Amino acid sequence: MTNGSASLVRFQDAAASAEPEIRSFMGNEAIARGAWEAGVKVGTAYPGTPSTEILESLGTYPAEDVDAQWSTNEKVSLDVAIGASFGGVRAMCAMKHVGLNVASDSLMSQSYIGVNGGLVLIVCDDPGMHSSQNEQDSRVFGQFAMVPVLEPSDAQEAKDFTKLAFALSERFDTPVIVRSTTRLSHCRSPVVLGEREQFSTKGFKDIPSKHVALPSNARIRHPIVLEREQKLKEYMNASSLVRWEPGSKEFGIITLSTCYTYVREVIPQASILKLGASYPLAEDVVRRFCDSVERVLVAEELEPVIEKELRAMGIEIEGKKYFPRVGELSPEILREGLHTAGIINELPKTTDFNVETVARPPVLCAGCSHAGTYMALRTIDARVMGDIGCYTLGAIEPLKAMDACVSMGASIGMAVGMAKANATDKPIVATIGDSTFMHAGIPPLIDAVYNNANITVLLLDNHTVAMTGGQDHAGTGRTLRGEETHRIDFEQIIRAIGVKWIKTVDSYDVGSLFRTYREAIQYDGVAVVISDRPCALDPVKIKGTPFQVRSDGCTACQMCMNLACPAISWSNELFDGHHKVKIDQTTCIGCSMCAQVCPSDCIQLNEAGAT
Repeated sequence: MTNGSASLVRFQDAAASAEPEIRSFMGNEAIARGAWEAGVKVGTAYPGTPSTEILESLGTYPAEDVDAQWSTNEKVSLDVAIGASFGGVRAMCAMKHVGLNVASDSLMSQSYIGVNGGLVLIVCDDPGMHSSQNEQDSRVFGQFAMVPVLEPSDAQEAKDFTKLAFALSERFDTPVIVRSTTRLSHCRSPVVLGEREQFSTKGFKDIPSKHVALPSNARIRHPIVLEREQKLKEYMNASSLVRWEPGSKEFGIITLSTCYTYVREVIPQASILKLGASYPLAEDVVRRFCDSVERVLVAEELEPVIEKELRAMGIEIEGKKYFPRVGELSPEILREGLHTAGIINELPKTTDFNVETVARPPVLCAGCSHAGTYMALRTIDARVMGDIGCYTLGAIEPLKAMDACVSMGASIGMAVGMAKANATDKPIVATIGDSTFMHAGIPPLIDAVYNNANITVLLLDNHTVAMTGGQDHAGTGRTLRGEETHRIDFEQIIRAIGVKWIKTVDSYDVGSLFRTYREAIQYDGVAVVISDRPCALDPVKIKGTPFQVRSDGCTACQMCMNLACPAISWSNELFDGHHKVKIDQTTCIGCSMCAQVCPSDCIQLNEAGAT
């Protein structure tokens, strides 16, 4: 990724003046560094790609500097940070874009209340949906909440803007959002390091009229928020966050975030207005820039947020006419759009190598404890409401045992609704992971018991937040820093809610899974099965003696293939015209599920391959 000459100038100037330390950082690591340098005392998050590494990185800084913790969900994360801000220290919480939906209830009120210690939200959007269920543009949330949204374009700016966000938060009495994207969060570029700022704790300020979100107080605060918006606009007009790079008078491009780096790479001769913040806009600078060129385009990812703002200002502008509203922007897409707009005359010639790529669908890992669960659900022909996690892959072939998936913690509530609709003769099952259950699954389980729903809930406990890389949570008994703490007992919580039918089963015991699930769906009311087995890969890889196929006994029945295990594949040998199977000894972890479902007993331990 091109960082732009302005970033290189920053490095050169800093190096010439004091020979600072320069490191190669991912965007997320740079954000954590910026927070640490800004003197943050409390950092919180719920893990979610592409934001996960922010708190993991912050947790590597000294515990006496910053208290870094995983929270049960994004709202709790923000509430903890808000409490720390009330207490008079700088606080930060990080989340992916859909996490902002969860935290938004608190954010909307906190915008009116303001801050004591600086309060910064890091929100990482995912254009292209590399690991998300939607393409949400969080800039709209910033406008909605009327809080500043800073938009770094490289790792250096990610660090610098995060530091600035804390200063702006305290100066203007507002929460501040620093918006990243997948490309920025996971890019790597040089960063000039600074020293940590030290602040004394301000202490709590007893101002009920400001801190208590009653209607009578909020009515007074709303005009103050509008006044703050105007002051922020004036600040932006004079701020170095907005950078005007003169170029051609024929056309200018207004851009921000990582899109700026693409613009610099594709059309460096253009006049460029780089916005370091998408809200509020530096309206005076924008008008002067637009008046200085004959034609203006906006290059931004996802929604036409800036484009709409400029149109509302009465400025003739072009943007989404040439650039897509879906997916990531890239130099190639930008170049093609500018060509369509008549700004670039010719596209570079490409060489067709006639290479046909083979699609690789996402699959569960070898030995995944969820495989047996979904094979069993498919066998008993249940109507399955799914949730967010590795087990969402149960929706695709060959498992294909999930009928709906919406958002974190929604599975149980959806199952309750399906039961109340009485629209199916199939047993209704909700599947939910351990971290997701604590994130948003407990309230709907209470609802299910309270409203006498006839459903089965499968709590798939793999002892980690596996989808985002094996983070700890309240059910693992370890903190973000790896320290031992209280471990939540799921069975006790579920019994306290009022569930009468509860059983725990080993996820690798396929026969027990089948029997237990069949018993559960026969129960009239809410039944919960805790399917218990640690993740095979995170936080450490668990590998036992691998299994092998005794080829002379294989009847090509394909039963083991129904587990969707990537260690199992078809061999070149045939039985009755069908391919037999083989097991990759390097990827097999020895979970034994394939051997349990094999009707011909031809899958056996490979003692010679034991490690």
